[in-house]
Amino acid sequence: MGTVAILGVFVADTAYRAARMPKMGETVMGTSFALGPGGKGSNQAVACARLGAQTHMISKLGQDDFGRLALDTWAEAGVTPHVEQRADSYTGAAFIFVDDATGDNAIIVSPGAAALISAADVDAHATLIQSADVFVTQLEQPMAAAMRGLEIARAAGVTTILNPAPAAELPEGMLALCDYVTPNETEVEALTGIAVHTPADAKRACEALLALGVKTPIVTMGGQGAYLHGHGLVPAVDAGPVVETTGAGDAFNGALAAALSEKRTSLESVQYGCATAGLSVTAAGTAPSMPTREQVDALLG
Repeated sequence: MGTVAILGVFVADTAYRAARMPKMGETVMGTSFALGPGGKGSNQAVACARLGAQTHMISKLGQDDFGRLALDTWAEAGVTPHVEQRADSYTGAAFIFVDDATGDNAIIVSPGAAALISAADVDAHATLIQSADVFVTQLEQPMAAAMRGLEIARAAGVTTILNPAPAAELPEGMLALCDYVTPNETEVEALTGIAVHTPADAKRACEALLALGVKTPIVTMGGQGAYLHGHGLVPAVDAGPVVETTGAGDAFNGALAAALSEKRTSLESVQYGCATAGLSVTAAGTAPSMPTREQVDALLG
């Protein structure tokens, strides 16, 4: 098994469904409620660990019930936590409203203690990052922390993956620290100014990322699959009826990291990511219960 270190955020997702959003000062009756683990970094760590990689999660939590939910989620998946629990803050949480009629959602995220992750905190875990086969981060924690993690990993020759989500302006030189960058269509347009709808669009966007220093750009394209620079479109994998698409991108990134940590090629790793994402949106693997290695291997035959 390979070793993957992930710097990222855990948030507790609180999802409410109703016929409409309430107006200010109004109360409406909801039709359902769900509480579950979320956060891009945490989801990616769970996906990675369930595929067999030795997965380490670097983050911050509060000393509260949601913090216990995070630790329980990681323990069940086999993720090793490297976290500070702060008594002066709280574990991140997200309010998710889902429109019953359309499925459209509106989200408020409060990162809590994870917003306090600093470059110095990342330095404290330098040995862990340096000893990994792959280092992964996103943009939900402070940018300086993500930048420092990439710097440490790159200096040690560790394979680096940046999932640039949510879309944000990046510091100069950040992309040059990345072996792989995995934006979706929205995020790659924010990075390059190129709207991506087709594989030809993705090719141009990847060339722009290449010019910014990325070694191997990948654009995830939802139901189309993922565009891998130097190869082309890797088709999405149909694993059954779609139940919920939330977390598919995290499933892809976790699987990509796990496969790369085992020294698979870029193409093999992207194919593994597409299969894992395909399973994650079905009843068999809906996040946070990401698919297992056995499920993914069986799908790929």
